[in-house]
Amino acid sequence: MTGIVGLNKEHNFVLLVRDSDVVAAALRQALAEASPEDRPGLKRAAALVESTAAATEGRLRARWVRSRLAAAGFTGDIASVAAIRALRKAERTLSLRAALQLQKDAVAHPE
Repeated sequence: MTGIVGLNKEHNFVLLVRDSDVVAAALRQALAEASPEDRPGLKRAAALVESTAAATEGRLRARWVRSRLAAAGFTGDIASVAAIRALRKAERTLSLRAALQLQKDAVAHPE
């Protein structure tokens, strides 16, 4: 996920787009048609997709926050005011309210 759609000064909601069901279906199809030597790798890929699909929205938002902070070079405490500043600098359209909610998700879902 490279960005969160719907966050701006007027709208503080998060729309998560998940296409893991499409990826899982494609992997199941490939697994059904796979040669015996390809099956172990495809089974592992299918298991990874299933585990990722099971992540809650809060966990996905937390992962996104961490990735944006890392991309911005932030290495401090994720619960700090500096983290909010870095997040809003990295994502200029985030309102303070939205950034605070995203920070709460990141704190509530440690890696």
